[in-house]
Amino acid sequence: MTDPNEWPLLSVVLAFTAVVAIIAWFGIRMTGAARDLAHDTGVGEAVMGALFIGAATSLSGITTSISAASAGHAELAVSNGLGGIAAQTCFLAIADIAYRRANLEHAAASAENLFMAALLITLLSIHALALSIPDLTVFGVHPATPILVTVYLFGLHLLGRTHEMPMWLPRRTSDTPREPVNHNHRRRQHLARLWVRFASYSVVVALSGWALAQLAVPLGEKTGLSYGVVGGIFTAVSTSIPELVVAITAVRMGALNLAVGDIIGGNAFDTLFVAASDVAFSSGSIYAAMSHAEHFWLATSLVMTGVLLMGLIHRERHGPANIGLESVVLLVLYLGGVVVLATVV
Repeated sequence: MTDPNEWPLLSVVLAFTAVVAIIAWFGIRMTGAARDLAHDTGVGEAVMGALFIGAATSLSGITTSISAASAGHAELAVSNGLGGIAAQTCFLAIADIAYRRANLEHAAASAENLFMAALLITLLSIHALALSIPDLTVFGVHPATPILVTVYLFGLHLLGRTHEMPMWLPRRTSDTPREPVNHNHRRRQHLARLWVRFASYSVVVALSGWALAQLAVPLGEKTGLSYGVVGGIFTAVSTSIPELVVAITAVRMGALNLAVGDIIGGNAFDTLFVAASDVAFSSGSIYAAMSHAEHFWLATSLVMTGVLLMGLIHRERHGPANIGLESVVLLVLYLGGVVVLATVV
């Protein structure tokens, strides 16, 4: 039996656990390679996390959404992306718990992370605007789809300019570590090998994340829940596990901006799940096929991102249980959202 839907529950759980272990092993190594690349190339941890790691760890999620949309499961496709954004934002609070020196949002202060959080809110708002006219299509897709991709790409361009010529600089404190600068320029061959290592680890993590999603669908369906709930909780969390591994590993390595950039950048990339699903969905605009569960995750993701942005700006040094108050709020919002979705929506 090669179809996980036909496996007994115990086999699905064991396979799920094994794949998580693979993601943890290679995710740790991918994070180390990304940190070295950020320092050796001068790209910076925040940009490296937002652009390269964020996209790499999201590949499994976007393939899951495209597969679901092409099969006609619009709710599963969209809730996988929007629910993943909420889950990954919650993971940032877990990374904050793992960093005991100070509040993570205080220590990981950078103009790049602030910019990416604002970009994420903009991208999520485009989805909200599209829901006001869900049936509108041009050449079979909603106009929001090409607009979303364009805004994302232009945002990445502005992110690069923000890194090279920042107009805002965070106030340095004793709890704000400085990123090391490598004054000994590495040989081109060394950097090439480092890129190959990072790419290799990324492929393994992405494929493992995709395998997790394939296992999460039958795992969720055996509970009798709807596709919206299965996508928003089971597949969303499953395909987001690589981001959790990277965030905690980066925090343990002291690469704080890499951890925050990975989560926010991955979330910005995850907004494209809906655009990709809209293209793959053959029954018109995918916004018209969304259920209340997807609306709920969109609103939750917007609120959580707003709370995170306020935390990055306010930069509380120490909060409840030595984590930021925004981290406590993020945990409450996400866990409360899961309960509401599973029992009410």
